[in-house]
Amino acid sequence: MKELLRTNDPVRLSFIASVLRDSGIESVVFDEHTSILEGSIGALPRRLMVLDEDYDAARRLLRDTGQDDS
Repeated sequence: MKELLRTNDPVRLSFIASVLRDSGIESVVFDEHTSILEGSIGALPRRLMVLDEDYDAARRLLRDTGQDDS
């Protein structure tokens, strides 16, 4: 798996996961429970991961939706 995105914004995370899912790309959120343990103050970013073979298509979707930070 590869990290597609790292963010403290749960709304953005949900939006991007939804865009990926609608395009047939499955994603997994890492560090979600760690973020909850730290008190949900948003100090620890969550990582959105995709399969290696879906990474390039997922990056294109981020770029096409204006969500690409790089």
